[in-house]
Amino acid sequence: MAESTTPYTDDVPPGSLITQDGQVQWAGLLLGPGTPYGIDSSGMTGWEDLPEIQSADADRPTDHGAWPGARYAKSRLVGGQVWLLPDADGGGPAALDTVRTLRQALALRDEERWLAVRVHGETLAVRARVSQRVVPTDQTYATQGVAKASVQWIAADPRRYQPTERTAGTEPPEPEAGLTWPLVWPLDWGQALSTGDLALDNEGSAPTHPVITFQGPCTTPSVTEQTTGRRLRYGITLAAQDQLVVDTTEGTVVLNGTASRRYTALPDSGPEELFTFDPGRSELSFRADSFQAGARMTVTWRSAEW
Repeated sequence: MAESTTPYTDDVPPGSLITQDGQVQWAGLLLGPGTPYGIDSSGMTGWEDLPEIQSADADRPTDHGAWPGARYAKSRLVGGQVWLLPDADGGGPAALDTVRTLRQALALRDEERWLAVRVHGETLAVRARVSQRVVPTDQTYATQGVAKASVQWIAADPRRYQPTERTAGTEPPEPEAGLTWPLVWPLDWGQALSTGDLALDNEGSAPTHPVITFQGPCTTPSVTEQTTGRRLRYGITLAAQDQLVVDTTEGTVVLNGTASRRYTALPDSGPEELFTFDPGRSELSFRADSFQAGARMTVTWRSAEW
């Protein structure tokens, strides 16, 4: 019989248990083909749909229509019907274990977990919480343990992410070595060890929020997205062992994992929450007023889809 705490509730890496199309992974529980939890032929609802839109359009008081405003996606609702299919013997411990595992995995919790779905070889995932679990206790369920349950999740962030988290980094720009005397044609100006620039790809259809880490020793670290002009810049001095982590999803700026330093943002620094990678390629530049060997910027992100 299942224990009171099982790995099925663990927030394991998204899609790490999925092996074939049609499978769904919720936290540490695998649903779909090859499991005691079959996905109904009606499939999943709300997965490929655009989420509901919150619009800032303003009606024109003296004309038809409205002035178009910003639009933001609301939370994504994902649902489906899951068949409980215990061992062929039916009833007894096998049926009880099946439903107990489902109860533990689909319990009401405040913390979000990864919900991943694989279709046509593509696995995408959202951070979600369970919002509904309905298991009819009819005669078939009572005698055989077979039931058609309804499940619904709510994802506060409606974007679907690629499971693989990507990381790239660069040192601040180093000057070129310059000309070597005596001069020899063609002139060789030398090559910079680092340009301080990064080209990063968001392969999805939705903007994504990166996590940016500045490593000392450096002063006044900054990052600029060259296409949009978005910039984050902080009036702080980082020692060699210091790390300043900027989580643009949460809008936090944390020094060494404990101390908030969001207040060090300079006037030409934009809101952290608005620093995103649009679909396609983003060109980032890492700069600092001064730096020494070991200074570095690291960027972590996932491509995102609507």
